This record gives sequence, C-alpha cells and structure tokens, in this order.
Amino acid sequence: MQLLVDKIKTEGVYVGDGIIKVDALLNHQVDVGLMSIVGKAFAKAFATSGASLVLTAESSGIPPAFATAQALGVPLVYARKKQPLTMGERTYYAEAPSRTKGGVTPLIVSADYLTARDRVLLVDDFLASGRTAVALHEIIEQSGARLVGVGCVVEKVFEPGRKHLEEVFAGPIVTLAKIDLVDEGKNIRVFSD
Repeated sequence: MQLLVDKIKTEGVYVGDGIIKVDALLNHQVDVGLMSIVGKAFAKAFATSGASLVLTAESSGIPPAFATAQALGVPLVYARKKQPLTMGERTYYAEAPSRTKGGVTPLIVSADYLTARDRVLLVDDFLASGRTAVALHEIIEQSGARLVGVGCVVEKVFEPGRKHLEEVFAGPIVTLAKIDLVDEGKNIRVFSD
C-alpha cells in the first residue's frame, strides 16, 4: 500500500532502538482519510473470511480497527486496559508486555461482546513483538470464538512478531507496510509487498 508507505517515509520518525514514531498519522493524531483507505484494504483482504466482528486493543488499534469494521459492516470490540464498573463480571483477560509503554498491559473483553459464535478478525496498528496479538488470540480462545485473520497496519520485520503469532495461529496475517532496520540499525527502510 504505497500511500501508507509514503506517509510513513515523510511523517514517521525513527527514534532509535527499533522504535518508529508515527503518532502524526496513526496513534496520536489520526489521519482519518488514510485510516479509511486502510480499513478498505483490510476489508478487501479478508472479504471471504466471514468475520462477524473486529477485535483490537485499546487504544492505538482502534482507528484502523474501526475503519475495517465499518468497511466490513460488522461491530468493533476493543480490549480495555482497565475494567470499568459498568463491565459485567464475566470477562476474558490476558496480558501483553509493552515496550513503548514499559511494563505489562492488561487486556479485558466483556463476555457480552465476544461469544463462541463469533468469527474474529484481529486488527492492530503494529506487529512488532507479537505479544499483543498473541494475548488477543488468547482472549479469543477463552471465549470459544474463532480467529479468522490478523491485519496489522505496520510490521516491524526485524522483530519476531510474525513468528510468535504464527506459533499460535495458522491463518492469514496481512500487513500493509513493512519496516526494516538498515545501516546497522541506524536507519529504517519502509516498503510494502
């Protein structure tokens, strides 16, 4: 997806240590036009998956997941980091380490919105370590639902995320832009398939 690649090249900043700052378009300020295009790309890629809902993690995954759910015409469910008082007692829970936030992030989904009847498309902003996607997969398994695909806007190909995800999920994994380290980790290369 060349538009996304071009935006990352012009607006993304490599801050070092494998961290790419794309908060100008994806996870602080959101380029809603770009997210609409991202959602349509994922909807096309997973058109035959039979997804009944899109699942993501709060909060950076919400914009691309929302756009995808809208394009597919299905609900969006996002895993909360804190359980609000209004959430019932029946929940699914997993934890994911976060390098950018430091520490472990709890992920909680109400059993009211994820059931064994669901066919789930997981959508997130980054595929890096794969820990968030694996934790969301764990939540899907707890519910008895079926994961039908994974879509991530950006994949850091120099990290083991795809490998970790493939250890628990044998289905399709689609990423729209890929980032690799070059020049002994001093710079990045942004590309798409």
